[in-house]
Amino acid sequence: MTEATSPRVLVIEDEAPIRRFLSIALGSAGFAVEEASRGREGIERAATSAPDVIVLDLGLPDLDGKVVVAAIREWSQVPILILSVRDAETEKIAALDAGADDYVTKPFATGELTARLRALMRNRRSAEAPVPVIVSGDLTIDLARRLVSLAGREVKMTRKEYDVLALLARFQGRLVTHKQLLTTIWGPAHVEDAHYLRIAVGHIRDKLGDDAADPSFILTEPGVGYRLV
Repeated sequence: MTEATSPRVLVIEDEAPIRRFLSIALGSAGFAVEEASRGREGIERAATSAPDVIVLDLGLPDLDGKVVVAAIREWSQVPILILSVRDAETEKIAALDAGADDYVTKPFATGELTARLRALMRNRRSAEAPVPVIVSGDLTIDLARRLVSLAGREVKMTRKEYDVLALLARFQGRLVTHKQLLTTIWGPAHVEDAHYLRIAVGHIRDKLGDDAADPSFILTEPGVGYRLV
């Protein structure tokens, strides 16, 4: 199985030794592993890298894991497995009520963990099959390769510009609110910083030759958000 065809797991865990252990164990089990050490980073990576399944710790330094689950559940049904030292029944219930699919306590057996991850992917595969390439007229967005092209020519974008366009692409034709874009890409602390988003969208439009007054790609819903046609 190649890196391109391996199931993608996003590990959101703040302890570096555990991340390294999971990366080795899950890599040996055939997963392509991506890592995030904080909740906000994990939310952003979940939106832009389209993982097949997420392993999430609850005790993150910036956000409680349940907040991360709730944020991801606003726009995605990707399977989420909680991996936490917290073993109280109330914690498990709260995490599952927030939208998590499974809960494993530390310490854990790697065989059981990988089996649970595969079961979650089987249960959600039909509903969650990612769309690796999204097309809107002459615009092509390859989510798997993080490439944007216009009429066959690659368009260079900054990371934030690409992340905004990729999130709009994953919801093609549907409205994505300012709050959703800001929370996912810049983090919950920037939910009021709409000028960040206006600047990024303006740069994207410049690079795509998209006229805001008569757009071909990104439509503005005044005061609410944007949608990719």
